[in-house]
Amino acid sequence: MRNVILFESENHSFILLNESEPGEEDGIPSNQYLIMHRGEGVLLDPGGFGVMPRVLAEMLRYIEPPQIKGIFLSHQDPDIVGGLSTWLELCQCPVFVSSIWLRFLPHYGLKDMARFIGVPNEGMVWNDENDFSLKIVPAHFLHSEGQINVYDPISKILFTGDIGAAMMADDEDYIFVDDFAAHIPHIESFHRRYMCSNKAILCWLETIKDLDIQILAPQHGPIYRGKAVQEFFAWFKELQCGVDLMQPFGHFPK
Repeated sequence: MRNVILFESENHSFILLNESEPGEEDGIPSNQYLIMHRGEGVLLDPGGFGVMPRVLAEMLRYIEPPQIKGIFLSHQDPDIVGGLSTWLELCQCPVFVSSIWLRFLPHYGLKDMARFIGVPNEGMVWNDENDFSLKIVPAHFLHSEGQINVYDPISKILFTGDIGAAMMADDEDYIFVDDFAAHIPHIESFHRRYMCSNKAILCWLETIKDLDIQILAPQHGPIYRGKAVQEFFAWFKELQCGVDLMQPFGHFPK
């Protein structure tokens, strides 16, 4: 578990609240983020049920639940949504997720969907009453059919969900990607398998090309900063993945 302030100014901060331990959710560790502005905040991918107590404990170092004004879910996976019912009891705020997943979320036991807001396919801008806005950026099929990213124009950080995610060995522990070439072995197989196609990648890169991005904050693994941001974009642009790589499996064994 770690807590890292990625950006901080007098009235604004972007915080990695928790990087879960490998055993906490019986899978790849996940990152949860808090953006704060003038004493109010939003949560990005608050995590599964197993990490919820730790994420809450870290959040309480900065803010109380009533000051959370929005929760953003990059997509529908359980390591993102699994702890949401408890968060909804604590935070009386709207929850934003791609519109295509609204009918899927009740399967997590979420019976009252009145607070959920479907993000349209083209994305949207979220405006807080406290002179603060976020850009909700479509990232469809990377890997989820309805994935969204969240761009914070003050910190210039793009929360990318599974884009840029890394699968790290238990004995490797670094917070930031400063040597992108050395980091490629941790991301290549994941992206080839879980990203849908190079066409989806190119659509995403076109969507974000005018954003001033200084940091990429994925849902899994280390955070990209400095030259590693543009190096990741260049690598990702050329990646063949998903359906680009599919071949017939042949006949099933008899």
